[in-house]
Amino acid sequence: MSADARIKEMAPSLEASEREMERERQDVDATNSNTEPSASDWVNFSQWMHCFCVVTFDLNLGQALEHVYPPQFMPSDQEVSNICYMAFPDSNSGCMGDTKFHMRLRCTTRRDSLPGYNAECSPALRQDASHYWGFVYFRQKRDANLPRGYFQKSFIIITRLPFFNLYYDILSQLAPRYFEDGTDVLRLASEQINRQWPGLMVGKPLQLPLLECSYQICIPRTSSSRKSTAEGVGGTAESPPALAACPAAKVLCSVNEIELFRSLDFVMEQLYTLWELVITAEPIVVVGTSPADCSHMVQTLLALIAPLEYCAEARPYFTIHDSEFREFTQECTSKTTLPACILGVTNPFFVKLLKDWPHMLRLVDNQKNMQQQQHLLLGQKHARNIASATSFSSATELGGRSLKSSTVLNGSSNNGAGDASSAGLHSKYRPYLKKDKALIKKVLLGMKTKRPEHVQTALIRRHLLELTQSFMIPLERYMASLMPLQKDISPFKSAPNASSFKLDDFLATLETAGPQLTSPLKGDWKGLYRRFFRSPNFRGWYGARHRELQLTLQDLQLQALSEANLEHWAHDKQEVEIIDMILKLKQKLNLYGDKAQQLEGINGTQQQIRAQIECMKGLLPPDLKNVVNL
Repeated sequence: MSADARIKEMAPSLEASEREMERERQDVDATNSNTEPSASDWVNFSQWMHCFCVVTFDLNLGQALEHVYPPQFMPSDQEVSNICYMAFPDSNSGCMGDTKFHMRLRCTTRRDSLPGYNAECSPALRQDASHYWGFVYFRQKRDANLPRGYFQKSFIIITRLPFFNLYYDILSQLAPRYFEDGTDVLRLASEQINRQWPGLMVGKPLQLPLLECSYQICIPRTSSSRKSTAEGVGGTAESPPALAACPAAKVLCSVNEIELFRSLDFVMEQLYTLWELVITAEPIVVVGTSPADCSHMVQTLLALIAPLEYCAEARPYFTIHDSEFREFTQECTSKTTLPACILGVTNPFFVKLLKDWPHMLRLVDNQKNMQQQQHLLLGQKHARNIASATSFSSATELGGRSLKSSTVLNGSSNNGAGDASSAGLHSKYRPYLKKDKALIKKVLLGMKTKRPEHVQTALIRRHLLELTQSFMIPLERYMASLMPLQKDISPFKSAPNASSFKLDDFLATLETAGPQLTSPLKGDWKGLYRRFFRSPNFRGWYGARHRELQLTLQDLQLQALSEANLEHWAHDKQEVEIIDMILKLKQKLNLYGDKAQQLEGINGTQQQIRAQIECMKGLLPPDLKNVVNL
């Protein structure tokens, strides 16, 4: 047999072999694609977190993103740049060891939030559709084997939830494990969160297992939600369930409420001034030496006005490399005003750059204090060797005094005199209200008697809550008066609109129904309300309340429509008017269908509207129903 003949005989078998190999390659590709999950496979994980990031220091690139998990949620280039620059302290020479802090950065593309969750929880716990929260665990230690002589790396949790207590605890669990075991920890934790964590729910105990640990939390329901209001009227409202700790479960009483006293102890004399500055959204720059102190102080300031939502911008930690640097540090001219913002910074450059900002809060330099205390203790040790018993007693008394406590004397408002670099609030602002000296004395006495920090925090938080509620109650009462009367709501007309807010009319109500009825503080309340009226906090509060009023009016109008005697109304109406009413009822029914996922207890109203539609259909001749497709 010739060579050509043999080739012809072998050709079919070769083609079959090639087809078989191609099928095997396709099977392998399919298997690989199945083992690599897509973004849609991380739906449960993405409710709680966006991704884990690891940032390291590269000699050629500087701060560089080393790892992202899950890889499907890689941030955009702009987001990566911001994450990398804010993952390291601006001045990290003093941040030896481990440092934990948090940051807030703007999303380059707006993400879809969970409308049902956001509608039921308080504003302080909502998913942020336009910003990420970043919780950072920065480690720096000496390493002679590395070119720069230091190991520098940050482990970061990127999320849209402001659950500070939860994510800081998770940082403490995962970051050290990552530094020891590598990326396998991220994969295991991510898969466990995606498989075993429940979806975001409000008002129910949630179990969150994580590696060998487990968390138990409960996200409280907002008291102002329309769903809660409906439940309260119906008498079926339930108190938040108590958290029963499971074995080896860590119970977090609050996912977001931080220790206020930790940051406020040295500015207690200026507590009420800070409250006024925050509630009127004044520009404040917080200057510290550690991003941990700055981010905690900024978050503490925002918590001063709870439960009122802070609607201006806030950056717990901000650097000169941030993409919003120009936006927040623009010079104040005749045509521009300073941004309503609270910035936490550690770079001394900002002190000169933001010299036009009216309020600067300088934090205590904890590292410097520790060095001073060490020198003081060494001096005391030397004094004990050479001094008399009297000198020994005097030195001991001096050494027992906390340097941080002594800064309370320096935490006064700076009216242009004094040392501008000392710790405390430096501002020329004149408060509208007189401070409650009884509370300040009580807290300061607690500092002397070593009262536990959480007790001091509870004391401050309760007092500020009552103050903010006293401030907001007249506003809420006036907003309620803008509602139209019940007699103005007709089932046969469009829902009426709420009246507009008029500042002079509101101020006139303060004489008989002002905050002096519930607050012991004296002062110029009207002046403070005028300043609040011009702030983003008022615009945010008014916008939310006005939307609630409009929705309430629509609900009342829909209820009136479902209960009306339409058959009696239609007896003298033309067929075109009846058809128009049917279309209107269908539109309302569709509106209820959209609300069904957010509000409960509307099935009865839906059924009544359907019954009204059938009643109206029965009044039309059959041929007309077929023509208009009803």
